[in-house]
Amino acid sequence: MRKLILILELANFLISCEGSDTYQGNWHALDGKNQKFEINFAPNKFTLKDQKGESKTYDYTQNSVKSENSLETYGIKLEDGRGYLIYFPKTDESVGLILDENGKLMYTISRKEYITYDDIYKLN
Repeated sequence: MRKLILILELANFLISCEGSDTYQGNWHALDGKNQKFEINFAPNKFTLKDQKGESKTYDYTQNSVKSENSLETYGIKLEDGRGYLIYFPKTDESVGLILDENGKLMYTISRKEYITYDDIYKLN
């Protein structure tokens, strides 16, 4: 019986991995065509709002965390199976990138303002 309880608790932990505090909250985002979006990450879902004010909400789980040279990358998996990486290319985690599973840029993100890919790499 103890083994069964332990297995169920472990399964619950693996299924319900919440998103990191690092990327939770509000973001200004630009896609590859420089269209503006607002993204709000909550622990298990995020909302994507376009320029027209239309929103879509997606359930997700965080499925990976990678730290290399003090730079963080978080993997998330949507309930429909799509996966994305949230990458912070600077030690300042107020700007970042959202990439698809193949490394293609989906959005640049910033806590303060809309920012382009080139601007992220110009920051000191």
